[in-house]
Amino acid sequence: MNAEVVSWHRIRGRAYDVIQPDHAFSAELFASLRRSDQRLRARQYLSGLLAAEGRKSIRNIAAFAGGTAAEQSLHHFISSSTWDWSPMREALADRVMRVLGPRAWVVRPLFIPKAGEHSVGVERQFVPELGQVLNGQLAFGAWAAAEEASVPVQWRLHLPESWLGDARRRRRAEIPGGTEAETPEECATATALTALGQWPVPKRPVVLDTHVRGLGGVVRPFAEARTPLLTRVEGSTRLIVTDRAMPGYRAGAIPARRIMESVQGLRRPLEDAGGPVRRTTLVAAVRVRLSRPGSGPELLLMGVWHELGKVDLWLAAPATAPVGDLVRLTRLAGRVAEDEERIGERVGIRDFEGRSFRGWHRHMTLASVAHAVSVLANESDELPLHARRISA
Repeated sequence: MNAEVVSWHRIRGRAYDVIQPDHAFSAELFASLRRSDQRLRARQYLSGLLAAEGRKSIRNIAAFAGGTAAEQSLHHFISSSTWDWSPMREALADRVMRVLGPRAWVVRPLFIPKAGEHSVGVERQFVPELGQVLNGQLAFGAWAAAEEASVPVQWRLHLPESWLGDARRRRRAEIPGGTEAETPEECATATALTALGQWPVPKRPVVLDTHVRGLGGVVRPFAEARTPLLTRVEGSTRLIVTDRAMPGYRAGAIPARRIMESVQGLRRPLEDAGGPVRRTTLVAAVRVRLSRPGSGPELLLMGVWHELGKVDLWLAAPATAPVGDLVRLTRLAGRVAEDEERIGERVGIRDFEGRSFRGWHRHMTLASVAHAVSVLANESDELPLHARRISA
């Protein structure tokens, strides 16, 4: 076999990708694959995700990697093989932490539209980010995010009760036993905390860039894990102002939107010179508690104003982080959204056409590796990525 794979390097402190024959990249990320044929299929699949034209279906990936025979072997490798994706994700997270140096984990929903009803987890559901009821899968990804780039390293598929309560559907989709129903908020929380709890990676703040309704069930697990949290909050969420100097003190539980409207005159400009473009943002912050009794320590409700008067509401736990640091964390959510659209779509994060739970996770794991390769290649001015066909 004369295979060539992608390996990470640095020139003058900048990360880039280069294809070379020493297998350094695959030796590290694919080390958990015990058999040589599995490692070959992983390299073929990665090569196809990076370079195959059109939708990153197994058929198109196989056409790039070697035709009909490759399609059968790749289909088995993704959908029917026995390899565990978790060690590969852990190796990816370790590599990304060392090379990219992310400032936070950003958890973001990924809605995957589907025409049929047989892919695991598919259901007609309201998608808050799109404001529509659509048919498809809902997943959450945990992204290692820095100002310059971001990479998804963990995925969790939200499985509705209509799937978990149907023995026939569970069996056909090969959903593991013991999998229990979760709310979207619980799924988003678990996406981050399973990575932080299971992998030997440095702790970073978690940014939940999703619509959260049950705040108590979100704030508590991060507090118990001693992990700083910054989460989006709905304007209708009722909170109690605890700062005596602020409007709304002793007014009881009032909507977060009203709290921010009452302190709009106290906004202050915050200049961020840390990124490529110097930006000034209007910000206001108020100490609050959750509305129910015994709701834990103080939190910080923060409003970030944008052009045309639009305001984003964020809640930080604990309430002690500097506002400037929190605003910079919110901008990482924008970085992830941009990278998802610009790179994630190109390497096929929405393109898996199989029906099984395990197949979905294996595809998403290798798509995350392909995303990492593309991100680090794009960080380089010296050497662009040139994907090549890998065959036995």
